[in-house]
Amino acid sequence: MSRSGNPTVVLVHGAFADASSFSPVIPELTARGLDVVAPAVPNRSLLGDAAYIASLVRRIPGPVVLVGHSYGGAVITVAGAEDNVAALVYLAGYALEEGESLGELQGRFPDSDLADALVFTPFPIEGSTAPGTDVSVRTDKFPSIFAADVEPRLASVLAVSQRPLAAAAFAEKAPVAAWKTKPSWGLVASADRTINPDVERYGYQRAGMTTVEVDSSHLVMLAHPERVAELIHEAVRATAR
Repeated sequence: MSRSGNPTVVLVHGAFADASSFSPVIPELTARGLDVVAPAVPNRSLLGDAAYIASLVRRIPGPVVLVGHSYGGAVITVAGAEDNVAALVYLAGYALEEGESLGELQGRFPDSDLADALVFTPFPIEGSTAPGTDVSVRTDKFPSIFAADVEPRLASVLAVSQRPLAAAAFAEKAPVAAWKTKPSWGLVASADRTINPDVERYGYQRAGMTTVEVDSSHLVMLAHPERVAELIHEAVRATAR
């Protein structure tokens, strides 16, 4: 158990972003007496990223509430199987089924506006002669697709400081779905132009999550930090009981 007597909250960012995307949420949580960890996710592969987050979770004494935004939802679906994970919170995220990939879940629904704004860039892989492929968002399209209700100057900074996602992550299948055994909460960003909101709704409903909808762009943590913090705290309170 953390110093506060509550579960520790671990915030897992998604693709095209980093841990600073939780910057307005973290003070909201610490003001409620919660201990928070916001790691940097490598964004190289679903299995590798989940293993990294799982290793961090194992080092935390006591229970953990694992929060995942966007691609981070897929990561917590796998990493959330750790014994000390007490609850999961999905923010505009992918709640994969066991044996399902990001591409398969997304492929059930019409593409979002993101599909036509992606940039594919080769990057070197150590020990391999074949390059990997990084996926990012066109900087001129990023604000409207990813951060439409975020302060424009901040959105323009986020556009040029993206953390890409390796394309390989889209095809990897989740070996486990932690929501099958852990209580879960899901937030749908109903004005999302990055992930089709129906992808979010479908995953949450399939998992039987407690679900809320917020009229927000994809970066709901920056646009509506108080609402996000309240949902996380709801999961903490339920777990603490």
